[in-house]
This record gives sequence, structure tokens and C-alpha cells, in this order.
Amino acid sequence: MTGADAFGHGSAEPCPESAFRRRLLDGMALAIRTRGYQDSTVADVVRYAGTSRRTFYEHFASKQDCFVTLLAERNAETIRWIDSAVDPHASWRTQIHQAVETWVRSLQRDPSVTLSWIRVVPALDEDTWQLERDARESFIRLIQKLASTPEFTTAGIRPPTRRMATMLLGGFRELVATTIEDGEEIADIIDVAVESAIALVGPHQ
Repeated sequence: MTGADAFGHGSAEPCPESAFRRRLLDGMALAIRTRGYQDSTVADVVRYAGTSRRTFYEHFASKQDCFVTLLAERNAETIRWIDSAVDPHASWRTQIHQAVETWVRSLQRDPSVTLSWIRVVPALDEDTWQLERDARESFIRLIQKLASTPEFTTAGIRPPTRRMATMLLGGFRELVATTIEDGEEIADIIDVAVESAIALVGPHQ
């Protein structure tokens, strides 16, 4: 947007409805980074977005609705990035490294939002359960798809079962969460995450 920052501040130009929604989602992300989800309010979101409460409620039913929408968007983006980053013609080990590194880098861009996804969502009401299920299913399908390329087949590797993919996803999420909580860099887990994925998914005698 010309004449405005990422959240529309400083812009006197009319803003189409889709742009207002984008600003509110960005405002939610900034509120989480600044105050954490639990301590953030709709007032914080609209202030960071440079909009009004009326505009907020034209797009979202509640703070939680905005939060869930933001996380669903981030999850979908992450899956697209991982899928496009992996070269199916590279060695299977390289493919795993590409997938894990892209996954970590995507989460590294906004650690506060990442931690909220892992820690806050499970503690919210049942309206968020669908987000958890959808995200889990999407990542499991991605893991199974990435492990189905000819390079994996040639190496005698079968796509992981749902349970194996669930273990891989759950372990990765917990490692990410504890790393952020300990104040460490998420990028530091890339090597161990790759090694763990290779050990779980790779060929077994």
C-alpha cells in the first residue's frame, strides 16, 4: 500500500475490504508479538491495524476468530513453502533437509505466533479444535507426499504411516516450542530435526 507501512499506518487513501482484513490479521500478529495472545485485546489489534472496532467486527466475530484465521493462513503458507522448496529429484536425504529447513525458517519469521499456535490453541475452547485437526491432517498429508518421490522409493523407503507422521509432527512442534521458550534460536534445531526425521522415515533393516 502506497504511503503506509505493513499495517496501513500513515495512509489516508481508501482501503478496500480485503486490505482491511489483511491489516487486521497483521495487527493480530503484532499484538501477539507485543503482548502475547492472552493479554491482547481487540483494542490492541485495531490500534496496530490502524482501523476501528467496527471494522474489526465486520470481518471477525471475536479476537479468537481473528487469531484462528491468522494461524490457518500461516499454516497454509508454511505447507505451500515446504512443498515448493523440496526438489523431488534430489537425494532423499537432501529432500528431508530441504523440507525441515524450510519448515524451521517459516516458523522462525514469527516465533511468538508460532509458540501461540503450539501452546495457546490447545487450551482454547472447542471452536479451535477444527484448526488443530485441519493443521495436523494437512501436515501429515504433506509428510507422506514428500516421502513418496521416486528417490525415496528407490532407497526402499515407504511413506510413513499416519502414526509415524503424527510422531514426527508432534516431536517437531514440541522441540520448536521448548526452543522458543528457552530463548534459543529456532534455526539451531535444524540439524537435530533433520537427523531425527531421517532416523524415523529412512530405510530400516
